[in-house]
Amino acid sequence: MKTVQKLTLDDARIVMTAAEKKAREIDVDMDIAITDDNGSLLMFHRMDNGRITSIDVAISKAFTAAAARRSTRAYGEISGPGGPAFGIHVSNQGRFMIVAGGLPIFVDNQIVGGVGCSSGSPDQDEVVAQAGVDAFLLSLG
Repeated sequence: MKTVQKLTLDDARIVMTAAEKKAREIDVDMDIAITDDNGSLLMFHRMDNGRITSIDVAISKAFTAAAARRSTRAYGEISGPGGPAFGIHVSNQGRFMIVAGGLPIFVDNQIVGGVGCSSGSPDQDEVVAQAGVDAFLLSLG
């Protein structure tokens, strides 16, 4: 039998607080989503000027990162024509994201969740997501 660690709502709050702080630092209001290990939404926040069109994108980035257990940037790098993951973006009813901004959250090499950010450039989205992941891991001691 396997013991599985789970991301809690309090853990998601740590991720969210740090991600939102980073978004404010870079002056980009974001849509920020946090999922559990299977990609189910735990928390979502759209900052005041976060794009309405980025709501589903942020949620799907978090889903992809958790369910696939890798960053959405990593899938973007291998999903172009001729790549080993070409066409993956249409899987899961088109919910699979292949643009930066979605990161998995691992604890002791075990997936516990995902964070997805959208409304900035792909690099900005990823920086904000990384701030959330880093704060969570730091909180573990």
